Amino acid sequence: MNVFVLDTNKKPQNPVHPAKARLLLTEGKAAVFRQFPFTIILKETVLDVASNPLRIKIDPGSRDTGIAVINDDTGEIVFAMELRHRGQQIKNNLESRRAIRRSRRNRKTRYRKPRFDNRTRAEGWLPPSLKSRIHNIETWVNRLCRFCNIQAISMELVRFDMQKIQNPEISGVAYQQGELMGYEVREYLLEKWDRTCAYCGKTDIPLEIEHIVPKSKGGSNRVSNLTLACTACNRKKGNKPLEHFLSRKPRLLKRIQKQSKVPLKDAGAVNTTRWDLFRTLKKTGLPVETGSGGLTKFNRTTRGLHKTHWLDAACVGKSTPEKMFQIDKAVLIVKADGHGSRQMCRVNKFGFPRTTAKSTEKKVKGFQTGDIVKAVVTSGKKVGTYIGRVAVRKSGSFNIKTVDKTVQGISWKYCRLLHASDGYSYNTTC
Repeated sequence: MNVFVLDTNKKPQNPVHPAKARLLLTEGKAAVFRQFPFTIILKETVLDVASNPLRIKIDPGSRDTGIAVINDDTGEIVFAMELRHRGQQIKNNLESRRAIRRSRRNRKTRYRKPRFDNRTRAEGWLPPSLKSRIHNIETWVNRLCRFCNIQAISMELVRFDMQKIQNPEISGVAYQQGELMGYEVREYLLEKWDRTCAYCGKTDIPLEIEHIVPKSKGGSNRVSNLTLACTACNRKKGNKPLEHFLSRKPRLLKRIQKQSKVPLKDAGAVNTTRWDLFRTLKKTGLPVETGSGGLTKFNRTTRGLHKTHWLDAACVGKSTPEKMFQIDKAVLIVKADGHGSRQMCRVNKFGFPRTTAKSTEKKVKGFQTGDIVKAVVTSGKKVGTYIGRVAVRKSGSFNIKTVDKTVQGISWKYCRLLHASDGYSYNTTC
């Protein structure tokens, strides 16, 4: 993964190879400015060198969003990351809070007058679970703009073209009759059926589009009549009616019939937030290019790239270079964790307090919960080196959550701050 570089005035320079950054740090010409994403700041003033213009490309998703920084002139993927949202967690927390409040109110025996319903929602209101996704992407776009010379943004505006899916025979649109024909419907089905064969459940194999009601029996090309099947199951079914083909598997028959009519929840979340995200990105003052999911898949397939969130982001829009390099690079995995709870105390399943009110002082010995620390324990039962998120206590005995386990009872004296809490946790994968 390339390293971002800032000059002495904190202006972005051209990102450098990790070996070059390591050399600058070793010679004392630079210092670590930020751990995630790794950024260095130069100690010496450099001559005005024009930094290469870069483009942020975004593949927004309901659960994961791919982000890539690309040099359009050379085709180099400078930086790649996958952002994992916490929308479902927010939804669950709000539902739990609502249930507890209702139960408390129902336990009150005194008469309570009905409250006048004068609460209105502002124009363009979105649920908190969806709004958080937009805020996460906005945060990281602004951060990357501070660390490198971003001159343009590309985003996937529509995951699926619903009109073309509902009516595949529509004419007058170039990609319905050209090279992009079929990409929209296929991508939709892959998401809807979880990239598995509907009949045998196999994954990681070539899948074919299959008509639930055969066309020879009057079946249409509507997406509600389409599913995915492996070659063997597709040939075995042939033009048999689904009820006859799965007569000995009533549970599977019922599940397929139900799933064929269910809309995509994740696709709905993306479609709901797409224009709000587009307007948010336009506020940066940079030109914003848009593209569809079918175009993204077409670009990825024609360039021979495998399926990942960040590679999908790199292939968004018509500006995608014909050749891209540094495909097998380290990717920063960023998970949105939030900034903690605003509840004064935790409650049990009945809604009664089970803990004392939390302290208003967040920091203990200079650390706060969520900080990423490095603890080098030299004595005691827990000798070793631990890197991870810290949970502080007033006593000064902390817990450190590493990648694979949680280590309890680490003294603050062994801890060194690597990255201050910013609401996200980080991991790197290759």
